[in-house]
Amino acid sequence: MKDIQEARARLNGIFNITMTPFAKDGALDKAGLARNVERVIELGYDGVLIGGTYGEFPAMTAAERAEMFAHVMDVIGDRIPVMLCSAGSDPRDVVELTRLAGDLGGVPMVTAPFVSEITDDQIVEFFRDIAPLSKTGIIIYNAPGIGITLSPALIERLADIDGMVGLKQGDLNPTAIDRIANNLRGRVKTFCASDLAFLGPLMTGFDGFSTTNSGALPELILATYRAFQSGDAALARDLHAMWYDYRALARTYGQPQLVKAAMNMRGFDGGSVRLPLRDVPEAGQEKLRAVMEKLAADTRSGLKMAA
Repeated sequence: MKDIQEARARLNGIFNITMTPFAKDGALDKAGLARNVERVIELGYDGVLIGGTYGEFPAMTAAERAEMFAHVMDVIGDRIPVMLCSAGSDPRDVVELTRLAGDLGGVPMVTAPFVSEITDDQIVEFFRDIAPLSKTGIIIYNAPGIGITLSPALIERLADIDGMVGLKQGDLNPTAIDRIANNLRGRVKTFCASDLAFLGPLMTGFDGFSTTNSGALPELILATYRAFQSGDAALARDLHAMWYDYRALARTYGQPQLVKAAMNMRGFDGGSVRLPLRDVPEAGQEKLRAVMEKLAADTRSGLKMAA
């Protein structure tokens, strides 16, 4: 993408949150990352999100993240829109990665700073400083999972800053979703940040959602979204219900841990997680395999397990 106008036009639909495959020793598997991206492009995903919280960016250095951004954009080119998470605990890293993301043709995704007792006014000023750095605009990342929850009122203030093109909303409180869907419509593109419960936000008018578990279940989650798009709410509901047992395990063992384990079972490039996360233990692996085999046995899922 070359500018803010193009970013606003193309940010829609289902975005795969691409797993960052690490070897047991922590090395980044760049070839495996490319294969993970190509898989979802071939299936018809509308975009990808690279290096988010489930892409384990807090466990990576700024240099590693910059290298990953460049590699992914070399692989994708301009075929689909790419969100590049440039959030960080050090504002200097955020500045560097945000500028790079825009220059590469991706759209940077930024959280509020990771510091205690920061005020709403200071968060607004931070985004005002960051916004001009990216030629493709900025996506606001509301990320309760890492201890940052922006109120709808604050999000509305941030949306008024020049250069804001999107919101990835991790706070799925129905009241917050309703307010955001109605007050931000037409101002920025709104994305639900969780595939565990994305149908509700889409029904309120969100422009799309990002999906972690599509790393392991890309066919099923895409089919669910396409059913919603076509107006077949009953089919979307039934397909979403199919993987409830998987979601229960994800809530037990965590994401991206379970996603990577399931990807490995399918012969995909899941790899391992980096510390402080731990790979799913053997008992969890056994439960997951049973769930995955049950899903693969249902032809509606589109899943095939590795031989």
